Amino acid sequence: MVLTTEGHSVVTASNVATALKLADQEPFDLIVSDLGLPDGSGHELMRKLGERGHRFPGIALSGYGMDDDILRSREAGFATHLTKPASPKAIIGAIALVMAMNL
Repeated sequence: MVLTTEGHSVVTASNVATALKLADQEPFDLIVSDLGLPDGSGHELMRKLGERGHRFPGIALSGYGMDDDILRSREAGFATHLTKPASPKAIIGAIALVMAMNL
């Protein structure tokens, strides 16, 4: 909802398999992913996307925000990590930062 309100086009996937399929079908500028997914994790998703040659940046969303959690997200390929509940302002700021890093 935050992303569409800001004018972004949003495609949703409820699991790793669907996200991979969508990424193979159309180009994306950014991925925002929860880390807890029904058929895997957001970390697995980012690794698999990278293995398939997709190089768009990612923002991890997690209920866990300790230094180790953030490090694991970065190691998996996420550009940044937000701890839930993330405010609309935090989400918008993270998107602006990540997109500016990838210009």
